Amino acid sequence: MLKLGIDFYQREDILTISRQLLGKILCTNFNDKLTTGIIVETEAYAGIEDRASHAYGGRRTNRTEVMYSPAGTAYVYLCYGMHHLFNVVTNLEGVPHAVLIRAIEPIDGIDIMLQRRNMSKLLPKLTAGPGNLSQALGITTQHSGISLLGNNIWIEDNHPFDRLKRSDGYNKHKNFDIISGPRVGCQYAGKDAHKPWRFRIKGNKWVSPAK
Repeated sequence: MLKLGIDFYQREDILTISRQLLGKILCTNFNDKLTTGIIVETEAYAGIEDRASHAYGGRRTNRTEVMYSPAGTAYVYLCYGMHHLFNVVTNLEGVPHAVLIRAIEPIDGIDIMLQRRNMSKLLPKLTAGPGNLSQALGITTQHSGISLLGNNIWIEDNHPFDRLKRSDGYNKHKNFDIISGPRVGCQYAGKDAHKPWRFRIKGNKWVSPAK
């Protein structure tokens, strides 16, 4: 295991970090239940100057205060009163940059994920979409503010394709292409809604179905 350190998260370029998180392994361990998955889709949010960000204009609330925390902190918020969305805080403390993790490809603890999602069959909807992946990994708003350098939620730099317990042909290849497009649900953000700051692994069936 090679856990990502503070140096990875503390960089200024949110777009580079968002791209480089693709292929990394998001891990959770709650009550000795380990679940992991390859990050296959991300979205970048550039803080104060980004109209799509919760911190646009320097906004600070009880919910968004976590975004101003040191890099490598989890920011988890509730969407539509039911979906817990997991973000990675980046940049220097006081700069509210964050990367939303939108989809993962399951690796470890698939039986646990299925139980949490009330599913009986392994399908992409298990972890495709930010609310689905958080539920599958056991992440909720109670985890907002915890460090990703700890032992409950962390991200590994191991090459994930060496660890997959399945093979569907595509996963035999270690190299992948990245495609980008507009972020999801940001119509309110004016011109910033059109920024191609959503990144996906091309051809991966576990990315979210969002258009």
